[in-house]
Amino acid sequence: MKTIATLALLAALLSVPWWVTDQYYLHIIITTGIFIVGAMSLNLLLGFTGQLSLGHIAFFGIGAYASALSSLGFDIPVFWGDGRIVHTPWHPAAGLLLGTVLAGACGWFVGRLSFKIRGAYFVIVTVSFAEVTRLVALNWIDLTQGPLALSNIPPLGYSLPGLGEAQFWSKVPNYYLVLGLGLLSYVLIRRVLHSRMGRAMVALRENEPLATSVGIDVTRYLVFAAVASAALAGAAGALYAHYIRIIDPDIFLFIYTVTMVIMVVTGGKGTLAGPIVGGVVFGALPVGLRAVAAPEVQWIVYGIAMVLVVFFLPRGIVPAVADWWHRRRGSAPRHVRQAPADGQVPAAPKAATQRAGSPT
Repeated sequence: MKTIATLALLAALLSVPWWVTDQYYLHIIITTGIFIVGAMSLNLLLGFTGQLSLGHIAFFGIGAYASALSSLGFDIPVFWGDGRIVHTPWHPAAGLLLGTVLAGACGWFVGRLSFKIRGAYFVIVTVSFAEVTRLVALNWIDLTQGPLALSNIPPLGYSLPGLGEAQFWSKVPNYYLVLGLGLLSYVLIRRVLHSRMGRAMVALRENEPLATSVGIDVTRYLVFAAVASAALAGAAGALYAHYIRIIDPDIFLFIYTVTMVIMVVTGGKGTLAGPIVGGVVFGALPVGLRAVAAPEVQWIVYGIAMVLVVFFLPRGIVPAVADWWHRRRGSAPRHVRQAPADGQVPAAPKAATQRAGSPT
C-alpha cells in the first residue's frame, strides 16, 4: 500500500506541468520548491540535531553567487601588485557543482568555529556569518557588481556527446530540475538519518550528555550535519540563480532564513515530510491571498495563520496528522508507544547512542 501511494505521488509530481499551464503559477511552484529544498537542508540541522541556525541563507547565497560567477566569468584585480585574476566562463552545470562544494566547505568552516558553543551564542555566530557574506557581496563591486546585481546568468542545460547541447530557458525543464533536486535531497537525508551518523545526530538532539558519555564525538557529528546542510542549501541557491538569472546582495536578507524556519517549524521539525508540507502550505497561502486581499491584509492573515499553527499544532502539521491517523486506526503513535516514565532517559535515543558509537 505504501509503495502504491509513493508511486501515485511521484506520478502526480511528474504530471504537474501538464495541468498547471499558467506560467505564473508554475513559476511560484518552482521558486517554492527551491526554498523547500533549502528548508529540508535546514531541518537536517535544526530538526535532527537541535541546532538553530539563523544564518542559513548565507549558504544559499554562497551557492548562488559561486555558481553565477563561475558561469559568467570575471576579471578582478588582486589585492597586491598590478596583477589580475581572470576566470573564463564554465558550463553552468560545473557552476552548480562548484556552488554546492563551496557552500559545504563554508559549512565546515562555520561548524568547526561555532559548535564549540551552544544556545544563543551559536545563533549569534550564524547570524553574523550571514551578515558578513551579505556585506562582502554588497561591497566587493569588482567581483559581484554590488547593488547593481549579477545579470544575464546563463540557464542550466547539458552538453553531451551524441545528444547535442540544450539550455533550459523555459519553466517546464526548470520544474523538473527542481523536482529532481528535491527528490535527491529527500533520499540523501533519509539515508543519512537511517545510518549510524543519523542515529548519532538524533541522540545528540535528545540527550547530549548521555550521547557524549557513551563515546559519541559531538563536534564530529554536528560538523557533518552542518556540511551536509550547507551543501544542500548551496545547491538550492545555485539552482535559484540559474533559474532567476539575476541575483543581488538582497539574497542574503534575514527574511529568507525566517521563511525556511517557518517551513520547518510549522510543517514539523525532525520529520522528513515536515519542511515539504510546511513549504507547500506557506508557499501557496500568499498566492491564494493575493487574489482576494490587499498586501497589508495578506501579511496579517499570513502571520495569524502561523500563530494558529504553532498554537494549536505545537509539534507541527505532519506530527499532528500522524497522531490523528493513528487514533483513527486505533493504534498509538510511535512517540506515544515509546514514551518513557518520568525521570527516565527516552528509550529510542538511548538505543540510538549505543548503536551510533558506544564503546561497549
